[in-house]
Amino acid sequence: MSILAAIAVLAVLIIVHELGHFLAARLQGIYANRFSIGFGPVVWKYQGSQTEYALRALPLGGFVGFPDDDPDSDIPPNDPNLLRNRPILDRAIVISAGVIANLVFAYLILVIQISMVGVPDLSQPGVLVPQVVPESSSVATEAGIKAGDVILAVDGQDLGAGPAAIKSLQKNIQQASQQSLELTIERSDQILSVQVTPELGQDGNGKIGIGLQIHKRSPNLAEAFGNAAEEYQHIIVLTAGGFWQLISNFGETAGQVAGPVKIVDIGAQIASSDPLSLFQFAALISINLAIINILPLPALDGGQLAFLLVEAVRGKPLPMEFQQNVMQTGLVVLLGLGIFLIVRDTANLDWVQKLFQ
Repeated sequence: MSILAAIAVLAVLIIVHELGHFLAARLQGIYANRFSIGFGPVVWKYQGSQTEYALRALPLGGFVGFPDDDPDSDIPPNDPNLLRNRPILDRAIVISAGVIANLVFAYLILVIQISMVGVPDLSQPGVLVPQVVPESSSVATEAGIKAGDVILAVDGQDLGAGPAAIKSLQKNIQQASQQSLELTIERSDQILSVQVTPELGQDGNGKIGIGLQIHKRSPNLAEAFGNAAEEYQHIIVLTAGGFWQLISNFGETAGQVAGPVKIVDIGAQIASSDPLSLFQFAALISINLAIINILPLPALDGGQLAFLLVEAVRGKPLPMEFQQNVMQTGLVVLLGLGIFLIVRDTANLDWVQKLFQ
């Protein structure tokens, strides 16, 4: 299920990107005859009134097709609603709309997470207790633990902060079935000490009847928008810094480039250990997709925008044959890189390596 959740996140982000292109074209009355997720052979397709919708075999992205150069199209070459016949600004809007869609979607994801779920609060020590099991006989209730308490230490050992803190607390409780533990708790700026004896659960592990959380929520909508903006800026800075490191120190950082298999693997690990963090994972990948696509490289949105910039400066476009050759070469290189990353990342998966041991 965690793998499916990670795949779903990646698929949604690709769909959002391509929908940006598609809607930017259709809302301007520009023809768009193909909407595909993936590349290569068609696995499934549906023919709408104006557009063919398809899923393809290679899950390396997607594309929106236009009938401008389709030899089977019956649209006159001088039709003003063909993309190539539109002013530069109209075409720039269509080309950049995918990037804009990913950036906007990432921000909205963060707003939803912060207002409804919360973001991992990695700076504050301890583990928040968001709820106590509503049973009068639960260990936590008898010990006087309340929702909103923050557990700082177990038997005098500080838990630290972040995901490691919650894992440490869970381990201590699970391994101390029917053994007394001293919990140091912070409650309204007061430090308290309580004794608990975890009872034996049906799974053989100790439990005391509390939920655990390291997520900080902003239930006020205005506050959520503000906190989402701060988190958004933080992710942008980290992502841009990562790309700069890749460019400036390619030899040492190239091995860290991840393909779809690695991204799904990371997402599956997050889904299995902390499903609520999938929101932030989706925002991070969405921003990464936006930055990658805006790079001025052939076959990417940035490459097409670069052609438009040259056209604006020259007053006329570069020869169409030249543009097509550059884009096709770039697409081949991009697909080759994608296949290489899929093979490499698949070979590095734990379960694959175990097969060859």
